Amino acid sequence: MRMVRFYQTSVGKKVVVAITGLVMFGFLIGHMAGNLKVFMGAAAFDHYAHMLRTLFSDFIGEMTFLWIARIGLLAAIALHIVTVIQLTRQNRAARPQKYARPGRRAASWSGRFMMVSGLLLLAFIIFHILHFTTGTIRPTPFEHGKVYANVHGAFGQWWIVAIYLFGIALVGWHLFHGVWSLFQTLGLNNPDRGKFFKSFSAGSAVVLFLGFALVPTSFFVGVVEDVPLDHAHSADIVHQESAESADDILPVSDAQPAEAH
Repeated sequence: MRMVRFYQTSVGKKVVVAITGLVMFGFLIGHMAGNLKVFMGAAAFDHYAHMLRTLFSDFIGEMTFLWIARIGLLAAIALHIVTVIQLTRQNRAARPQKYARPGRRAASWSGRFMMVSGLLLLAFIIFHILHFTTGTIRPTPFEHGKVYANVHGAFGQWWIVAIYLFGIALVGWHLFHGVWSLFQTLGLNNPDRGKFFKSFSAGSAVVLFLGFALVPTSFFVGVVEDVPLDHAHSADIVHQESAESADDILPVSDAQPAEAH
């Protein structure tokens, strides 16, 4: 009950926004760092994915911790959005004066753009989960546990790369505005520190955009290694083994039988 009363205050809401914002920011950094393991090769990347799936599996079972982390992240995102909306309404209600018309128009346009881009970002996140996490959407071959092969096949298609680059750009845009708004919401922004906070927000967005975008573009242009046979999809392994078996069969002799005299 005390926590609920604290959340209902303006300070409590700012604390929740700060904590959930840091959770999302930390997740993005960790997710980007994990994605960059593709440049260490298929074995390292698949081993990293296996480690995530089996983390604490001796105590709570395989995939359990990973899904707890995912649900916790989604809860943090939902709580962050709701609390930011509540803070925004409180701040508007506390302002007795009205803004000039140009300011209202600019704020209205910015709000509409953030709302539309936010919906597009949500659609991208859902697509990403259904594509690479559950394998529900399979525009290219997919097999659970063969993460490097899944990514390699998907990012060989230009239109999938385009979708991910667009989604990553949305992440960067919202990250910039989100981090910048976080400093303003917490009351840390002032004329002395404003330039630093804005530069930090922009720099964080650019670094994360480049880090995430590097993976699909590198697969598409072919600067990462091909899928080794022991990390390929099962169907590809069977096909390769069948082809090798066919090559091992000696050809039938075309020699004609000797003509009888």
